[in-house]
Amino acid sequence: MTERVAIFMDGSNLYHALEENCGRMDLEFQAFINTLTAGRYLHRAYYYNILQDPERRGHAFQEQGKFLATLYNTPYLEVRLGTSKYRGDMLVEKGIDIMIATDILLFAWRDLYDSAILVSGDGDFAYALQAVKNFGKHTEVVSFPGNLSYELSQTADVLTLLEKDFFKGLWVSDRNAKKSSNESNIRNNRRRRRPVTPIPKQTSTRVENGKDSSKEYSPGPIFLREEDPLLHE
Repeated sequence: MTERVAIFMDGSNLYHALEENCGRMDLEFQAFINTLTAGRYLHRAYYYNILQDPERRGHAFQEQGKFLATLYNTPYLEVRLGTSKYRGDMLVEKGIDIMIATDILLFAWRDLYDSAILVSGDGDFAYALQAVKNFGKHTEVVSFPGNLSYELSQTADVLTLLEKDFFKGLWVSDRNAKKSSNESNIRNNRRRRRPVTPIPKQTSTRVENGKDSSKEYSPGPIFLREEDPLLHE
């Protein structure tokens, strides 16, 4: 029986982790989802974040609209937008953690997945993951080591520890450049048939039952997006 997975992405946590560890945020989400799924059956992926204030942050609201339009067009990806409030001049998210934890628990109770894949290092989710483990579900946490809480690392059945090399071929600009290069080669070599070189696979560190193991992943199809302007408390 094919393993069923559901992916829960803490959008703000992911954005700032990419900014801090990679210096860029133009992640190609379809390829990222395919990499995490790794050939298993994807029930659905969920992306959570706040909606920007159109009055006080007009430019950020417009940029976010472009980004969200890309997410809405990504197959099997649902966008969940929470509310926000101002703390001084800073816009902070409100209720996102509860939304993520609720969905993780609800979908486990409905038996919609076998393994929950949480893309976040936030320790606030540790109790929710422990609860679904009590339902007999498996839990995976995907995070950069420096952004991973101790509580979450101890709760997850499987850890995928991200590093910069994990994202080779998963950036929008890289995939666009490769696509343009491939299209140019097709035009230039239309009369000369050549063997196709496969796309290099990605390797990340995975920790299962206290032991490191490596797993290869192949990037997925191409979808475009703009830089995510979201702020985090």
